[in-house]
Amino acid sequence: MSLLSMEISATDPQSLARKGRVRLPGGSFDTPAFMPVGTKGTVKAMSPEELAETGAQVILGNTYHLYLRPGHETIRRAGGLHRFMNWNRLILTDSGGFQVFSLSDIRKIREEGVEFQSHLDGGRKHLLTPEKSIEIQEALGSDIMMVFDECPAADAPRDYVARSMELTTRWETRSLAARTSERAALFGIVQGGVFEDLRRAHAEQLTALPFDGFAIGGLSVGEPTETMYRMAEVTTPLLPKDKPRYLMGVGTPENLIECVARGIDMFDCVMPTRNARNGQLFTRRGKIVIKHAEYAEDFGPVDPDCTCYACRNYSRAYLRHLFLANEILGMRLNTIHNLHFYQELMCGIRDSIEGGRFPEFRERMLRSLGGSNGETTIST
Repeated sequence: MSLLSMEISATDPQSLARKGRVRLPGGSFDTPAFMPVGTKGTVKAMSPEELAETGAQVILGNTYHLYLRPGHETIRRAGGLHRFMNWNRLILTDSGGFQVFSLSDIRKIREEGVEFQSHLDGGRKHLLTPEKSIEIQEALGSDIMMVFDECPAADAPRDYVARSMELTTRWETRSLAARTSERAALFGIVQGGVFEDLRRAHAEQLTALPFDGFAIGGLSVGEPTETMYRMAEVTTPLLPKDKPRYLMGVGTPENLIECVARGIDMFDCVMPTRNARNGQLFTRRGKIVIKHAEYAEDFGPVDPDCTCYACRNYSRAYLRHLFLANEILGMRLNTIHNLHFYQELMCGIRDSIEGGRFPEFRERMLRSLGGSNGETTIST
């Protein structure tokens, strides 16, 4: 029996957009949903209370980083990640696969799993397997766990992607077998690179397995945006209608709107928090780069239509001053604003689907967001 249920309350007849509610033993959340990334047991620059005030219902924890520090057994003894970080809403944990595979120079892939060198303790070797990943996630007390998979590079050749996909299927089957938790849902991950037939084949393989939800992985890793959209279009209709569909690592506000139209229910990305720390702020009129001289004596809020704490209390001029002075408060206020913006966007998407206005909302927001007066690429 599935540990997760999903109720669809409204759909858009002109697209695949849908509004729903996902229920889990640990709580529930509304979809489409954006999940802030809390890599090391914290969403950078935010307290859990501030994070809840933005409207976030689910956040991410990172298996790889929490395994290395402070260690999953330490977190287990603390009562789980929720108690350890004082977050009483839902947590999704990734499997650690993406982080391990990004360490291309210090890891080795084999059937058993991936051997890698830690970046923290002098290069000590570790072996991360599907079974170990599930063990770590269960120790963390995750509400939604992800299977262990390989994420090929965007430019990986077809034959490599095909072999990788088959290995991932075997690892995902082992992840299912390793699960013992009676409270944590487990999502499968569809891979296949930028090859439509491989995406279809992998979706067919995985939907035959008893996963509680499905993610689309291996996108937003350097491929063109239109390719990412096309892979979502190809994959989403093949996934069960009564289970959540999660597009991993995406993305910009425009990406969220466009992928909701393609049937996606869940998103995560570091963009709102990372861009905030680099002085890029999202508004309904496009992105602004707060360090620009034009804001030196601009005493209005970042976004006149925003009700976040930063916009209610501080001006663009003050935020520019904080950024140029490298003050921590500037990073915190910017992060509060960006996460509030993302949650308000998702709320607007949900309301428009429920009210039968999603096509108009989509067109209006995409046109408005195109009015950026700052850089539009993610900062590193």
